[in-house]
Amino acid sequence: MSFDLQPHLKGELVELRPLAPDDWGGLFAVASDPLIWEQHPESDRYKEVVFKVFFREALESGGAFVVIDKNTQQIIGSTRFYGYDPEKSEIEIGWTFLARRYWGGRYNREMKNLLLAHAFKFVQTVVFLVGEKNIRSQRAIEKVGAIRDGIVERAYGNHPPALNVRYVIKKPPLELRVDR
Repeated sequence: MSFDLQPHLKGELVELRPLAPDDWGGLFAVASDPLIWEQHPESDRYKEVVFKVFFREALESGGAFVVIDKNTQQIIGSTRFYGYDPEKSEIEIGWTFLARRYWGGRYNREMKNLLLAHAFKFVQTVVFLVGEKNIRSQRAIEKVGAIRDGIVERAYGNHPPALNVRYVIKKPPLELRVDR
């Protein structure tokens, strides 16, 4: 079975659907808030010229989603699967951002749980790379159960490589069912 990098995922609070070119306006409206990016290695991503590169790369990745508030049907952010490695049985979840009014746990947690549940149908390990100075996102991913697993470099857009904390979540073992 091949890994479907862009399934349509639905929870109680959010819906994740594949990113499309027509999502530009709605997604940039969210991304144009400078405070979303203040701790990110690419802290100028709120600028249209910078976000255009992000958006193009997201479309080209084949694994990007828009995050939709199920109540309002408005785009509230984006996330993506990236770097699927069948030999390592590993995939990355990243490039995630949400509108500030959705910060604080519930929306991010549900989004990550939807992505993790899908990923664990295909891989044993999910990786997250979070900017070394992005404490807010580090705390958020730790709340989902990710464990620190080192430091790596990654380049974002036209910026020089930046240090990122590597986090992992391993597929939970199957619980043994015992009929009583």
